[in-house]
Amino acid sequence: MSNVSASKQKRLAARAARADKKASKDGSPMSTSGTNTPITPLSNASLEDLPLDKLNINVARTATGVYTSQERSRDIKIESYSLNYHGRVLIDNANIELNFGRRYGLIGANGSGKSTFLHSLAGRDIEIPDHIDIYLLNQEAEPEEKNAVEAVIEMAEKEVARLEKQVEEILGEDDGADNPVLEDIYERIESMDPATFETRACTLLSGLGFTTQQMAKQTKDMSGGWRMRVALARALFIRPTVLLLDEPTNHLDLEACVWLEEYLKTYDRILVMVSHSQDFLNGVCTNIMDLTHKRKLIYYGGNYDTFVKTKEENEVNQAKAYQKQQDEIAHIKKFIASAGTYANLVRQAKSKQKIIDKMEAAGLIEKVEHPPPFKFDFTDVDRLPPPVCSMQEVSFAYTGQMKDCLYRDLELGVDMDSRVALVGPNGAGKSTLLKLMGGELNPTAGRVQHHSALKLGKYSQHSNDQLDMELSPIDYMKKKFASVSTETDFWRRQIGRYGLTGAHQTSPIANLSDGLKSRLVFAELAMAHPHIILLDEPTNHLDMESIDSLADAIKRFNGGVVLVSHDFRLISQVAREIWRCENGKVDPFQGSIQEYKETLRKNVKL
Repeated sequence: MSNVSASKQKRLAARAARADKKASKDGSPMSTSGTNTPITPLSNASLEDLPLDKLNINVARTATGVYTSQERSRDIKIESYSLNYHGRVLIDNANIELNFGRRYGLIGANGSGKSTFLHSLAGRDIEIPDHIDIYLLNQEAEPEEKNAVEAVIEMAEKEVARLEKQVEEILGEDDGADNPVLEDIYERIESMDPATFETRACTLLSGLGFTTQQMAKQTKDMSGGWRMRVALARALFIRPTVLLLDEPTNHLDLEACVWLEEYLKTYDRILVMVSHSQDFLNGVCTNIMDLTHKRKLIYYGGNYDTFVKTKEENEVNQAKAYQKQQDEIAHIKKFIASAGTYANLVRQAKSKQKIIDKMEAAGLIEKVEHPPPFKFDFTDVDRLPPPVCSMQEVSFAYTGQMKDCLYRDLELGVDMDSRVALVGPNGAGKSTLLKLMGGELNPTAGRVQHHSALKLGKYSQHSNDQLDMELSPIDYMKKKFASVSTETDFWRRQIGRYGLTGAHQTSPIANLSDGLKSRLVFAELAMAHPHIILLDEPTNHLDMESIDSLADAIKRFNGGVVLVSHDFRLISQVAREIWRCENGKVDPFQGSIQEYKETLRKNVKL
């Protein structure tokens, strides 16, 4: 689509054809037709153009439901929707309602089926009309000999070509010129002016943390996290009718999270995202979808804070109504039991029984029930006197050359009372600093000194990948800590405290959700009894309850904690000190994490 004038001529011709057809219409609009065309993160190509291994076809997932939206509507409505995965019911008889112009936050416990639900929508398990394009961001951009800007522009060019082809197909139908979908397509085509592709791509990539040098790097030379950012930039560029994001902040630093929050709060189509960052959900969402432990989808208006308040009020009212109804039923049953054999009382008793029967037929008010709580717990350890972990005149360069130093002359100390959050721009070296503390990297100059009895524990965003996926959680822990116990019941109790219960304990780790894998890693970490815990993005994949439990565990722990996280709320709960990593230095930030966020927000450019 590099020929701008040809593209404009094509659009003008299409509009002229539309006007001609409208002038001769007979008043009976026809429905659109065509093949089912799922949109994937890899391409907007039609089904027959995609290799089978790129279609995300999953025979383990089944969904049923009835699509009830009007045929040309941009809203999605599905009634009686049920979703199964590996034979387990995830969603049971729910109504799906996604309205154009709304931004939905999908929340629920780890393993409840949130990601599977997004895959079901993107895979069109329930047939959704072709004019509603769906983009699920769940894969990194391909490692190719294209730089980040070229990769984004390539997707934009494919999207323009797809939209123009769609216009031709609609205009080729009887009464196609009257199709209201056309106006939206025309607006999208005109907004995607090829002359602005490079500028817009650079703006998006810059907001997601790319420097000019990183934009020029080929995607084959990027890490998975950076290729995921490229994929996110692609999705934001083409602005699909339905954008599905699964934990979009997982690979971002605080700066990029703030930028993305500001960007998405203006998304004016349909956005459905899974996120466990309450701060992020508050800033972006107009609605919350709660996937409950009873496998129901319940909708709430407003952001996450509004959801919490409304849910609490609803549960208080439900509890009162339940108790009132139960008292009424108990009173009636007591009368029936005391009626005896007197004819007049027997008639009254039968009449009273009919009242109970009607209540049961209409459906009794359910008792408010919450899933069983669980707690992360880091075992208290013997106190070590300071200095426990110290850095003396530490400089570090990955090349080993002092001229390339990422850090210079650091003087830092961490002891068992430390609660430190590391913040700073992407590439400043926060994860590198954790590796220096943990001994994974050696300083180029200076010295990192550990207490002789120090045990360090570390959780990183790649810890899940180091699990043995073929083993069950119980067998994994037995193998890892054979010297502790080989008793199955012992390990059932240990991992059960971290929310791994029932079939999750004995199924292969590969079949667990990312959130449940993370819980298993924390169970493993707790068994190591560390004095200082280094946490690198610990909230990735954890649900709200898990994050709150993690925060409580950190506050109760009698050892030290150093934390890198994009979750502002977790930092606000646990950090006593904020260290800012930038320009080769580590300096204390004088202020709260919310004040730090405001400094970032002021620098956002969209």
